[in-house]
Amino acid sequence: MNVNGTVAEGFEPVRAAFVRNFETLGDRGAAVAVYRDGRRVVDLWAGTKDIDGDDPWQRGTAQIVRSATKGVAAAALLLLHQRGQLDLDAPVGEYWPEFKAAGKERVLVRHVLSHRAGLPVLDVPLTAGESLDPLKGAEAVARQAPVWEPGTDHGYHALTYGWLTGELLRRVTGVGIGDWIAREIAGPVGADLWVGLPDEEAARVGRVGRVETPAGDGGLRARPKQSVVEAYEDPGSLTRRAFAAIAPFPDQNDPAYRAAELPATNGIATADGLARFYASLIGEVDGGTRLFTAPTLAAARAQESAGPDRVLVINTSFGLGYMLHGSASPFLAAGSFGHPGRGGSLGFAAPESGIAFGYVTNGFRKSVTADPRAQALVRALRAALPS
Repeated sequence: MNVNGTVAEGFEPVRAAFVRNFETLGDRGAAVAVYRDGRRVVDLWAGTKDIDGDDPWQRGTAQIVRSATKGVAAAALLLLHQRGQLDLDAPVGEYWPEFKAAGKERVLVRHVLSHRAGLPVLDVPLTAGESLDPLKGAEAVARQAPVWEPGTDHGYHALTYGWLTGELLRRVTGVGIGDWIAREIAGPVGADLWVGLPDEEAARVGRVGRVETPAGDGGLRARPKQSVVEAYEDPGSLTRRAFAAIAPFPDQNDPAYRAAELPATNGIATADGLARFYASLIGEVDGGTRLFTAPTLAAARAQESAGPDRVLVINTSFGLGYMLHGSASPFLAAGSFGHPGRGGSLGFAAPESGIAFGYVTNGFRKSVTADPRAQALVRALRAALPS
């Protein structure tokens, strides 16, 4: 495998794990980046740009990162809070009056970020075409009644999270979340990431697709519990309904989908862009801006939800918009926070060690929160750091 890029001294185990991902775990095209104390120490890429092509992955190749987008959307709302424009303990309806319908008067901004709003499903799913209009999604969640008493439990808002966060930001700022992220996050940080891909960046983005789990996969060592399998197979379960809030789901390689603003699912980033974003949340980055103050960082990773997840049917732990280190999605160590993307991608920060990590791939697997390829890289990174 012809691996391009560099690793700083001491981080060679990450390169070795990256090579093994192609040799034994089925990666077709991927990149990984790591920052430590604001300095890039791992920058690797290999394989093909497209899942179904021969063009090589280049420096700067970007991919859809699916739910890893949620961490960027969370940062947008937390920055509004940091600037005094958004109260985390205010009712959502204070900013978005139409949202109060159907028993949602007591849904707080905090509940949206911590997956406690009770709104993971839509009784009437959006079509693929409707989903590309952020106002259609906002109208749908405003009409929707909660499926549990808001604030009393948690369950992963797989798709609705995007319309909730996007419309909240629009109501506060008057602009779309994609434009706001470009101006207030990606630009100041110098990160290659987008929610709503500009036409001029389209040539950098590879085609994505499904890849099968190789025989003898050494990543996830346990099969999913039967209860999890049954939840995904049952059309009436919250699990199936949450992931079917758009039906049928759009083609992720469609330029119209990539240009839309879906801050739960369609962010596009390079591995370096994802890692650099997380580095900026915890400290200064070479040539970029620190985004979070110490109080905002503390709030982002303080546990808000923990235990059985009513949608994912496993134990999950969330701060304000971020998954926390745990069995469902292992990051570097306790105190780490970030977000995986269904099927592969991962971004997180570990403030205690000054580490920020980004992994993107064009081959999506069945994993939801702990992809074997990303986890292999995380284990190698953990082993490379002083104990």
